[in-house]
Amino acid sequence: MLNEEMILCAASAYKRKYYLNEQFEELPKGIKEELQILCVMFTEDVGGVLELVFDEDGNLEFRTSYEENDFFYDEIGSALKIKQYQNSKRELLESIQTYYRIVFLGEGLDEED
Repeated sequence: MLNEEMILCAASAYKRKYYLNEQFEELPKGIKEELQILCVMFTEDVGGVLELVFDEDGNLEFRTSYEENDFFYDEIGSALKIKQYQNSKRELLESIQTYYRIVFLGEGLDEED
């Protein structure tokens, strides 16, 4: 697998849709549901678009965007909500990041026994 960015999931307040990258369909149902709730609740609370993206090093990042004329988007609330999720969902996010690094980046597979 090339070291490039990969979207895990995303939600849009504009389209009122949630997206899970099909390459992560093997995640347990409970984890997929938790990701969906996290993303949808975020966009319901602050608006805009939220993407959970793995960077080229395998770090899971929250990325937000909003339409130019969206005066209802809460930029400060967005930053606060991300910090809240990073703290309250730390174990979930770290587990998904570890999964990505092992399955997609092959980390830890070339170690000797």
